[in-house]
Amino acid sequence: MKRKLIPVALAAVVSIGSALFCVSASATLKPGDAAPEFTAPASLGGKTYTYSLADELKKGPVVLYFYPAAFTKGCTIEAHEFAEAVDEYKQYGATVIGMSHDNIDTLTKFSVSECRSKFPVAADPDSKVINQYDAGMPMHNSMANRVSYVIAPDGKIIYEYTSLSPEKHVENTLKALKEWSATHKAQ
Repeated sequence: MKRKLIPVALAAVVSIGSALFCVSASATLKPGDAAPEFTAPASLGGKTYTYSLADELKKGPVVLYFYPAAFTKGCTIEAHEFAEAVDEYKQYGATVIGMSHDNIDTLTKFSVSECRSKFPVAADPDSKVINQYDAGMPMHNSMANRVSYVIAPDGKIIYEYTSLSPEKHVENTLKALKEWSATHKAQ
């Protein structure tokens, strides 16, 4: 009996490991790819407006980060970290926008409480932008995976990072901006 259980238990571990790998694996856009242009309802400090990527890129680089759902533990941690780093992003002429499948009413609250009115969050309830950026959660494509992009003013992606952990998204995108700005004039 024990001999039969060991292979079955081992197969279960391998299956679980594969499932976990699938969650973190992605087909996201890569550096050099053109960032799809979009407009979306957004909120900054509780005020709603229409966010335009093209308009923001005229000002400088954009850090676009996707997250699964407002007010969840990891997404709250990530929002706090981005809020704390907004001034550092500004040093490189960059702006930050977060995006999830949440509706604009939820994000209006999230923009004040968790984003601390420091940067906007955009609503993508139909997952159109999430799908354009290949940022859907594997096996649940309508929900965003945790993916961060740095987009240059010319509309090209200069950095991509995918990890369900909220750690490293801010650190890595700031590092990418620093490296980019060393070879490009900040706008």
